[in-house]
Amino acid sequence: MLEDIREKSQGLTAKIILGLIILTFAVAGVGSYTNSVDTSVATVNGESISQQDFNKAYQAQRNRMAQQFGEMFETLSNDANYMANFRQGVLDNLINEKLIDQASNDLAIRVSDERLKETIRQMPEFQVDGSFDNNRYLAIINQAGFFQSSDFRDYLRVEMVRRQLSQALVASEFNLPYQEKLQSNLQNQTRDIRFATIASEQFKADIEVTDEEINSYYLANQSRFENKEQVKVDYVRLDVAEIARNINVTDEEVAQYYQENVSDFTEEEKRRISHILIEFNDDESAAQATAESVLARLKQGEDFAELAKELSHDTFSGENGGDLEWLEPGVMEENFDDAALALANIGDTTDLIKTSFGFHIIKLTELQAEQIKTLAQVKDELRVKVSDERAQDQFFALQQELARISFEFPDSLEDAASEVGATVQTSSWLTRQGNPAPFNNPKVIEAAFSDLVLQDNMNSDIIEVNDNIAVVLRLNTFQEANVKPLDEVKAQINTTLVSQKATELAQETIDGLLAQFKEGNDISEQLTKLNSTFETKEKVARYGAEIDQSISRAAFVLPHPQADEVSASSASLSNGDLALVQVQAVHVSEKPVEPSLGKQQVSQLAQSAYKSFVDSLKVGAKITRKAVAEPVNVF
Repeated sequence: MLEDIREKSQGLTAKIILGLIILTFAVAGVGSYTNSVDTSVATVNGESISQQDFNKAYQAQRNRMAQQFGEMFETLSNDANYMANFRQGVLDNLINEKLIDQASNDLAIRVSDERLKETIRQMPEFQVDGSFDNNRYLAIINQAGFFQSSDFRDYLRVEMVRRQLSQALVASEFNLPYQEKLQSNLQNQTRDIRFATIASEQFKADIEVTDEEINSYYLANQSRFENKEQVKVDYVRLDVAEIARNINVTDEEVAQYYQENVSDFTEEEKRRISHILIEFNDDESAAQATAESVLARLKQGEDFAELAKELSHDTFSGENGGDLEWLEPGVMEENFDDAALALANIGDTTDLIKTSFGFHIIKLTELQAEQIKTLAQVKDELRVKVSDERAQDQFFALQQELARISFEFPDSLEDAASEVGATVQTSSWLTRQGNPAPFNNPKVIEAAFSDLVLQDNMNSDIIEVNDNIAVVLRLNTFQEANVKPLDEVKAQINTTLVSQKATELAQETIDGLLAQFKEGNDISEQLTKLNSTFETKEKVARYGAEIDQSISRAAFVLPHPQADEVSASSASLSNGDLALVQVQAVHVSEKPVEPSLGKQQVSQLAQSAYKSFVDSLKVGAKITRKAVAEPVNVF
């Protein structure tokens, strides 16, 4: 048949058809180049922020968050609302940066090529032994994703311009001594107060809630009564630890492993050395003469450590008697190592050893002979190690087999489980977050709620939870998100509405009491009827923990008490109760100002100034945004 097709494809008709196909692709190709698609995520005063820039910034921010918060961020990343806000925050930062770049350009802020070069040369990341190293520079910027040095220079120039503008704003901020004193006095201020707490619970007894009110609340708050989508999955799990438990390791296998890896249990000979260094400086002959005189003094019995302190040009080791600690071959030059390794006994010294640094005299101060752990010492450790290695080998083989069988027979897990000697298990109800291991892994949950599992009802791909666990899933039961019926939540709504009405009634009551109290009336009798009395607290601190924070916040917002005016207000407590709060006296503490307070104030002012500057740029800017979806391939 192939021969027949080949013969017919040589005819005139076939060639005409082929030509038309080629022409179609050519025209389509030209059209695709001439009709470019706008993939920007935002424009700022006519300048675009590309999807690529957004993806790069998103990935960088995501990496920072993952590094800082670890598993907590992985859990948060499963929340669609959180990640939508996260993406919006990244876009906001890019817009702010674009506004800053445009403002810098308008203000003619520039960074010269010479300053740029000098900055790069001074960056410690690119230095070796205190000097700029071009090879290290290229290696590091390539690792960071800058494959052309010009790309890194452009990036650094933009960052330096932004920093120059921000520093100009920040450096212009200052505070005055009276501000520090005022802030200190406010922080250390205490107040004498009295307060009466009115429990909202006592108002609930006479409250009635109608069915109409319950139904209205139910319809207005559907999201509160929503069952999240849930899924149960059948799964096959491979676990190295479980495989290892079924592996029997004989004594002969342990002994063989020991013999094959005896170097792993060998601690090599260790030598601790000291040296005296006489550098060449400008006259090698004079340096040699000095070194020979030092060597002669040693041979006459003078103390090596004292001579090192007195004469060694390596002042750092000289302070410690010339001690270089344990010798690591390859750190010093080859002839230095050879001479040090040739010393046989503790206390032996070399003749003069010449290196590029100068002339050395080396002394062996400690010697630890080679030590080999016996088989008996490591037998138990090796049995576990051999078992784990064999289990790991089996794990990889079974993992490949599980992937193959579950793919070839996608309508069931029984064949795959039987092939790898596992059982099909069923999970509990799973949601998109807050599940037990291994279903707390984002990759596992993503697979459980994937179209392949939910819509196509097929086995998932094999999922590597970590280096030791792998699973394959398939759908058992899926429950779509739905709103609970009214009958199921009616009692809950009734309780909520009763609490709300009780709080409202308590608020009306306390508002009436507050009005009378401010007019100078005695409300003690009314408080008693409400099962409450005034409680007095003296010298309450602004951030003290002795009373409810809602009460102390209300107390420190109130004005200083005056002879003809009551300084009082109400406060809502976290448990739904209410309080009437009165300030009776204010005490100013004349404590010395903390040295760090001024820096804190300047920092706060600088942050506020920078934010205000960016906000002012937004006022006159023309900014358009587009919806930003989760970038693909971000892991």
